[in-house]
Amino acid sequence: MGLLGIALAAVLSGLGGVTSATPAAATAVFQNGFENPTATVGSFDLYSAGQQMGVWTVTRDDVHLIGAGFWQSSEGVQSLDLDGGLNGAIKTSINITPLLSYKVSYDLAGNPASGPTIKTGKVLVNGNVAQSFAFDITGKSLSNMGYVHKSFLILLTTSSKLNLEFSSTTNPAGFGPVLDNVRVESCLLVLCHGQPAVRL
Repeated sequence: MGLLGIALAAVLSGLGGVTSATPAAATAVFQNGFENPTATVGSFDLYSAGQQMGVWTVTRDDVHLIGAGFWQSSEGVQSLDLDGGLNGAIKTSINITPLLSYKVSYDLAGNPASGPTIKTGKVLVNGNVAQSFAFDITGKSLSNMGYVHKSFLILLTTSSKLNLEFSSTTNPAGFGPVLDNVRVESCLLVLCHGQPAVRL
């Protein structure tokens, strides 16, 4: 982290990491609901490490792109299981403006077809862990996935690229965390309301 980033982190720490802003300050710079490519209707398609899946690249092992009608999505008709046969990971690169604040958000569920009960994973920004997540599939089903909305704020002081990666850490692997509706929004000169700043 540069000197400016350290100074900003110190200021945020003194403020408890939170400032207020009106939601209207946020501007979407990236939105993806895993609608492309089109997966097999009522089933799923396997993508392995090195393969391109729309704007995403599979960076580890494999993932399942879930087709329309297989289970409930939170946005559109498709979603993504981060586990194929193994713990998978996906990555995309987004152009950003340094020194602006960015809110990363996504909808999280878990594959309810089999254990473990708790599906786990992490989100990385430019190679650094920005957020870890867990989802409990108790009481969930293919028609009631129980998506929850997750988000975090990031401030990159020098980079013009936001390399966003989602990685499964579910153990045992094979029925992993489910993602949908990934968004990145710029918050311009202020932090999004109620969001703690991630210090990289």
